[in-house]
Amino acid sequence: MSQFEEREKGYESKFAHDEELAFKAQARRNKLLGLWAAEKMGLTGDAAQAYAREVVKADFEEAGDEDVFRKIRKDFDEKGVDQSDHQIRREMERLLAIAKEQIWNEVK
Repeated sequence: MSQFEEREKGYESKFAHDEELAFKAQARRNKLLGLWAAEKMGLTGDAAQAYAREVVKADFEEAGDEDVFRKIRKDFDEKGVDQSDHQIRREMERLLAIAKEQIWNEVK
């Protein structure tokens, strides 16, 4: 194998690894977000865990974060939870940073 081919294979492996970590961080963020939203709606224990799983599943409806945001927004509206769109999106960003750090610490 030539040096170029080895380098290309190395880049491909790194890209695949980075994509896997990004996917795991998104899923972890969604679980954390689900637990945060569950708490805001007064859910605890198994009900909170089940809701967090629903939020994780909601992310498979379409690419990006809008499907998750819509689920949280809809559920907050139905339950009368007073959180603005900005507050939800800010929490999504905050929890993504936490999820990335958790995932990174697990792979060290």
